[in-house]
Amino acid sequence: MKQLFFLFVIVAYPLFSQNILSHRERAELIEKIQKERIQNLLPKLMEEQDIDLWVLVTREYNEDPVIKTLLPPTWLNARRRTILVFTKMKNKIDAVAITRYNFGKNIRSIWDKEKEPSQWKALSDYIVKQNPRKIGINISENYGIADGLAKTDFDGINSALPIKFQKRIVSAESLSVRWIETRTPLEMTIYKTLVEITHNIIKEAFSSKVITPGVTTTDDVVWWMREKVSKLGLKTWFHPTVDVQRTGESDLYGFDGETKFDIINPGDLVHCDFGITYLTLNTDCQELAYVLKPEETEAPEFLKKALKKGNEVQDALTSNFKKGRTGNTTLKMAIQTSKSKGLRPQIYTHPLGLYGHSAGTTFGMWDAQNGVPGSGDHPLYENTVYAIELNAKVFIKEWDKDIRVMLEEAGYFGPNGFRYVNGRQTKFLLIGNKNKHLN
Repeated sequence: MKQLFFLFVIVAYPLFSQNILSHRERAELIEKIQKERIQNLLPKLMEEQDIDLWVLVTREYNEDPVIKTLLPPTWLNARRRTILVFTKMKNKIDAVAITRYNFGKNIRSIWDKEKEPSQWKALSDYIVKQNPRKIGINISENYGIADGLAKTDFDGINSALPIKFQKRIVSAESLSVRWIETRTPLEMTIYKTLVEITHNIIKEAFSSKVITPGVTTTDDVVWWMREKVSKLGLKTWFHPTVDVQRTGESDLYGFDGETKFDIINPGDLVHCDFGITYLTLNTDCQELAYVLKPEETEAPEFLKKALKKGNEVQDALTSNFKKGRTGNTTLKMAIQTSKSKGLRPQIYTHPLGLYGHSAGTTFGMWDAQNGVPGSGDHPLYENTVYAIELNAKVFIKEWDKDIRVMLEEAGYFGPNGFRYVNGRQTKFLLIGNKNKHLN
């Protein structure tokens, strides 16, 4: 019943700080999330990837990214040398820790240092007893997140194991990626709320509550967002950006280090890139606002048409999502679909979830529109979430220049196909006296 209460609170009241879960409540819910993942998800993934035993080794302050996703909510870091072992049993996982303490509530310690002083020998004894055909370790060429085993710890495993077991060691890259990229039913229950919180912060940032045209700078808005997140008791996983595009300016989107100090004026097209971390998950969102001129009540028609072109590029990408299709193939199809409709796309969509720039299927990068070796060759699996990040370049006759319609929204791919986790932007947020989007 307590879990249902937590979910009711975070789903029903996403915006206000008094309804963000306390740290104690978050800890209890995170333990439930981790338990569901270990007991229900991991057996399927180890069977799928044909790995019998998975060894994760890390040390305090040098945590393997996979172990970070398993850290008990009362542990901010690993302790000493932490060794976790997951053994595939019939329809279940035996999750143990070769550590001095239980690894939270979900993974029990089996190491008695008084009986066996050597941690490496204790690990070796356990592995030999399990007699696995394949021993997975976290080494990877294509994914930093799956490459968390330090050389010292690799040597420790090798030196401790008998030679015949050393020969059974394989890369757990695919297993690590599948663990990172796959969302459980409980996670998806709360994900919608995380994205809604993100949207609501952007709505408030892009309003007259925060922005006074002719006075407020883009950097002022960035720091307001940071403060807002802190006051809610949350975290940002990257420093936000806010920028403007306007008539009379030659630059499309500034990386010159100066545009962040632009003063926001009436008639500006304002863009943000913003994401939060909460309950082990991350969001990543880019939205657009228009600053109303005194005589205006809505954005100009030419900008509305431009936004629709951005939505069309989104559709060109997500309509080509198919289970088993690689990111590189999907990217190629999406670009072809977009160009056949007269669009000028740039697609750089990435996995989203336990990390912001997460592991999984990658659909291009801003400077790799022909595909991404490695992560772009990863097939699309169900129950995964992506930051649908892209832009459409559009010539604005009224401004005599190109603009970029830059959009990013969390999207879920599951058994019933693709859907946005909490909708997508199809209308501009309007910065003006009425701020209807706050109603």
